[in-house]
Amino acid sequence: MTRFPIVLIPACSNDIRGHASHTVQRKYADAVFYGSECTPLLVPAMGAALDIDALLDVASGLCLSGSPSNVGAALYGEDVSQPHLPQDAQRDELMMPLIKRAIERGVPILGVCRGFQEINVALGGSLHQAVHDLDDFDAHILPGDVSPAERYGFTHSARVVQGGVLNKILGKIDIEVNSVHGQGIKNLAPNLVVEALAPDGLVEAFRIADHPSFALAVQWHPEWRMADNPDSVAIFQAFGAACRAFANP
Repeated sequence: MTRFPIVLIPACSNDIRGHASHTVQRKYADAVFYGSECTPLLVPAMGAALDIDALLDVASGLCLSGSPSNVGAALYGEDVSQPHLPQDAQRDELMMPLIKRAIERGVPILGVCRGFQEINVALGGSLHQAVHDLDDFDAHILPGDVSPAERYGFTHSARVVQGGVLNKILGKIDIEVNSVHGQGIKNLAPNLVVEALAPDGLVEAFRIADHPSFALAVQWHPEWRMADNPDSVAIFQAFGAACRAFANP
């Protein structure tokens, strides 16, 4: 029996009918399992209390999932401008050191939406807290109560950087992406390299420079109905190949 490499997926802290809960939407675990052919291991949002090296000792990859919550503004030196939106301090407390340590150990990393933003903040970048309130950018999330299929449908194009990692994975420079985020990159962290841009100039993908393995993050949601989108399949397959190579040096 083939043993699939273990990929850590961080959970969010949530309240479900009055019960404190750790949650991960199934689409992330499914994409890692079926798309990357790796074993997803869900990591509870225990804040700084978790032993990060104990987690990374068993992991061959790290998939940073999206979330309805925003990355804490204090982490990049700002006050919260949208206090009505959900925060998740316990996830923040876990993710900042986990990302840094995973990079130090050369663990393959795939960041999605909040995970994309977490990497930028962990490495010293900052975020626009409400892209839709800025005159220089388009709205990157549909307003109102819409169905998941509408919410995660293609919203705009993105231009992939010629010769970059994402370009090599996808084999093209023009793609269509969904857009389900209120926050976005303000200042890109020094160790990050742009891999794709939205038509309004907002960063849609980046890689971690000098990382010895796969280290890519995207602002959109390739895990949504992953099997129906060849671009999403290619991203998760490339991530899985890197995790297998890391597990079997």
